[in-house]
Amino acid sequence: MIRRSDISMPDIVTFTAVAQTGSFTRAAERLGTDKSNVGKAVQRLEKRLGTQLFQRTTRVIRLTEDGEIYLVGALTALDYLKEVEHSLKVRRSEPIGRVRLNLPASFGRLLLPTFASLAGRYPKLTLELAITDQVSDPVAEGWDIVVRIGELLTDSEMTVRKLCDTTFGLYASPDYIARRGDLKSVSDIANHSALIFRGRNGRLRPWTLLDQGHIREISPEPQIITSDTQVIIDAMVKGLGIGQILDRMAQPYICEGALVHLLPQSSTAGLPVHALIPSGQKMSAKTRVVLNHLSESLRLPAT
Repeated sequence: MIRRSDISMPDIVTFTAVAQTGSFTRAAERLGTDKSNVGKAVQRLEKRLGTQLFQRTTRVIRLTEDGEIYLVGALTALDYLKEVEHSLKVRRSEPIGRVRLNLPASFGRLLLPTFASLAGRYPKLTLELAITDQVSDPVAEGWDIVVRIGELLTDSEMTVRKLCDTTFGLYASPDYIARRGDLKSVSDIANHSALIFRGRNGRLRPWTLLDQGHIREISPEPQIITSDTQVIIDAMVKGLGIGQILDRMAQPYICEGALVHLLPQSSTAGLPVHALIPSGQKMSAKTRVVLNHLSESLRLPAT
C-alpha cells in the first residue's frame, strides 16, 4: 500500500518528462539534470509502485501498459495542481474571498453605506461584519481586520495601521436648536440638556472644550446617561439634547441635515482610529483592499 509520505513529486515529474520525450537524455535536458538522476528517479518510482513503467531497449523506450495508465493519472494530477497554483496566485493578486471585519458600533454605521462602492469594484469579495462595541481578541477570534478607537497597547501579534485622527465636537438637531436656542459660548451649556456617555470604568465622561484659548473639562448636568455612543447620536437626532461625539461619527448626520455642529471653535482633539491586522503573514489582496477602503473613507474631510 502506498502512503502519502511515500509519494515523491520530483520522481513523478521526471517520469512524465521521460514518457513525453521518449528519452532519458532528452528528459534530463528538459529538467536540467543528468541522465543518471533521471534513471534513478524512474527506478525509485517503479520500485514504489511495484511495476515496470517502461520497456527499455538499446534503441527505444516505450511505456508499458501500467506505465500508460500511470501517465494518465500523473498528468491529470499535475494539471490539477497547476490549476490550484494558478487559483492561489489569483487570490493573492486579486481581492477574492471573505474578509472578517470587526468595527465599533458607531463607526460601523458610518462605514456601512460605503461598502456598496467596495462591492461594486470587487464583486468577488465577501465581507463578514461584526458591528459592536464589545471588545474582542483579534487573534483568538480570527478577525482579519479589527478597528479600534483610542490609544492602543503594544501587541506583537498585531500590525497596527492608523486610519485617521478625530476631533470632539458638540452637536444637536436643528429642531432642538429651534426650541432651545443656539450656543453662543461655553457658559451657555448650563442652560441646555446634556447627553452624557458613561465609560467602561463606570465614570461619566466630561466634555473637553476649548474656551478662550484654554482646554477645559466640564461636567454638565445630564439629561440622559448611556454607555452606548449610538444611543447618544439617536437621542441628538430626535432632539433630546446636546452631545459631544467624534466628528467622523457626526459626519453622515451633518450631511443629511439631521445634526448641526455647535461651537466649532471649541472643538478639541479626539481619539485616533486604528486598524489591527494579525502579524506574521503577508497581507492578502482581499485584506489590503478592505483596509485601504477604510482608510480612504475615514480620511474624507469631516463636514
